Amino acid sequence: MQDNINKDNQQNNTNQTLTTGNGTPIHDNQNSISAGARGPLLMQDVQLLEQMQHFNRERIPERVVHAKGSAAHGTFTVTQDITQYTNAKVFSEIGKQTQIFARFSMVAPERGSADTERDIRGFAIKFYTEEGNWDLTGNNTPVFFIRDPLKFDDFIHSQKRNPQTNLIDDTMRWDFLSLNPESMHQLTMLFSDRGIPASFANMDGFGVNTFSLINANNELVWCKFHYKSNQGIKSLTEEEAKHVKGQDPDAFQRDLFNSIQQGDFPSWTLFIQVMTQEQALNFKWNAFDNTKTWPHADFPLIEIGQLELNRNVTSFFAENEQAAFCPANFPIGIGPSPDKILQGRLMSYKDAQHYRLTTNFQQLEINRPKCPVMHYQRDGFMSNGFGGNTANYHPNSHTNTPKEQNKYTQPPLYLGNVNADRYDNSEEDNYTQAGDLWRLLPKDEQQRTAHNIALSLGKTPKEIQLRQLCHFFKADEEYGKAVEQALANVNIKFNALDDVEAILAD
Repeated sequence: MQDNINKDNQQNNTNQTLTTGNGTPIHDNQNSISAGARGPLLMQDVQLLEQMQHFNRERIPERVVHAKGSAAHGTFTVTQDITQYTNAKVFSEIGKQTQIFARFSMVAPERGSADTERDIRGFAIKFYTEEGNWDLTGNNTPVFFIRDPLKFDDFIHSQKRNPQTNLIDDTMRWDFLSLNPESMHQLTMLFSDRGIPASFANMDGFGVNTFSLINANNELVWCKFHYKSNQGIKSLTEEEAKHVKGQDPDAFQRDLFNSIQQGDFPSWTLFIQVMTQEQALNFKWNAFDNTKTWPHADFPLIEIGQLELNRNVTSFFAENEQAAFCPANFPIGIGPSPDKILQGRLMSYKDAQHYRLTTNFQQLEINRPKCPVMHYQRDGFMSNGFGGNTANYHPNSHTNTPKEQNKYTQPPLYLGNVNADRYDNSEEDNYTQAGDLWRLLPKDEQQRTAHNIALSLGKTPKEIQLRQLCHFFKADEEYGKAVEQALANVNIKFNALDDVEAILAD
């Protein structure tokens, strides 16, 4: 890999301009076009759309991400009244139950990977509400590695196998991460003691993105969703994970299935955090930045209800593999925000499902809403004949056909007087929260976190190690020293401190 980097650097001395697929030169490949620095993204950004659409079609038939997953059916029960924030009918009254379908997954590894790899876990829930399906697709961590969807395909490429050797390549991983310090908060979580959960039931879940809640008065607030495990948090060390991997690479999937089969139903408590629009404007960080959390002291958790998984799938393929989760699936009362990653996912996920499962994927039983579906979309591959001989266009003169209903109008997202452009976010604070998290860890966990990082980072070239060490030192000096010492302890033969201090001085 080092030889390839050197060769690439030599080749880059010639004029090699980055272009789109049709050859148009690109002047900025790090920032999407948005309405203002913190505003939502625009459909005119054909560069972003091309990258996401091409990325969704790179592999078939396996999911590009979240390939290996385990799923189950269950129920969501409302335990607290939050109608002051949202008129979503799923939350309309205490005691109300809604059918759900949950899928837990690995993010980067392929279907044949072990459940105990150190990786972020997907945590996706499909709520079959009376006003359409609501897909809350998140992870088992509250933050993400990047804050702009334009970087997503490159990030995933760096976490996948080497395109030549087809081997896991730590140099690829850390090369990307060290060039994108916005990943610091997430990677600190990933290499901490919670980096490898002991089972799906023993991990929390998070919506990650910022969403909007709208109440009956059309008043809007921003929110984040949190699932807290009722089984408690349990994690595996590197050594334990390797042992489980050798004994049973499908241990998490087996545990989930067997627990439900035996009547030991796993459950989570669902909470929200709420932030007003005024608070968002005055928040210390960008409230729509996926690399940041909202401090619980300022925005406390508000309980909503209980999720319980109580029925296994009967067909792994028909339910698990054909399940299609789309963040753009919102019921009335819940909506998007200017969160750039969410804005990218609104198109990307549904586009991936169209490619993987055809345009009529929502007619499949596992994805079909439990409420009436009425629209003018027709035909396409694998259509079940939806619509019959009724009108397939709108507006039309027929009386008994679907019509718009003004009562479902949602308030607009106020953007203010801003310009649409590519706004550079590289000057955002990438280190404070990562450092805060490090300082919260007990001393023994700090050492394990540093050791876990060194086991992976230590396999990379010196230049990448130095670059990444700079980020650790900027987050917290002791963080940097701990990783540096851990690298030395795993027989990395260089003295990085002088080099790092010289770079920091510059």
